[in-house]
Amino acid sequence: MKKIFITLFFFICLSANAVEKKTNFSIDIFEKAKASGKTVVVNSYEVWCGTCSKQTKVLDQAEKEFKDIVFLSYEQSKNKDIAQKLGIKFWTTIVVYKGNDEVARIVGQTDKETIYSAIQKGI
Repeated sequence: MKKIFITLFFFICLSANAVEKKTNFSIDIFEKAKASGKTVVVNSYEVWCGTCSKQTKVLDQAEKEFKDIVFLSYEQSKNKDIAQKLGIKFWTTIVVYKGNDEVARIVGQTDKETIYSAIQKGI
């Protein structure tokens, strides 16, 4: 009984940190933004992932501050084709592109300064 209670508590805690961000990534938007020379930030996440939730909160704030940057997100388990195309193996990955060039890739980082530093490499 104790194991069941602990397991239920664990899952309730995970769902409390669930990512609310929806997938807005499309190959068309991604390719057009890169072709125009814009900076593109791609966020790979899972809804149940606590680290992903923290990253998404930082990226939501960054999206308000960096108006000329295209922010794209996708749920990795539902969009394995995107992950494969971008060579992303972990759902806690943020990739920054400037035009066609990848300028930064970070995995599992939740620190605002680290994420902002990666974004600024594309500016």
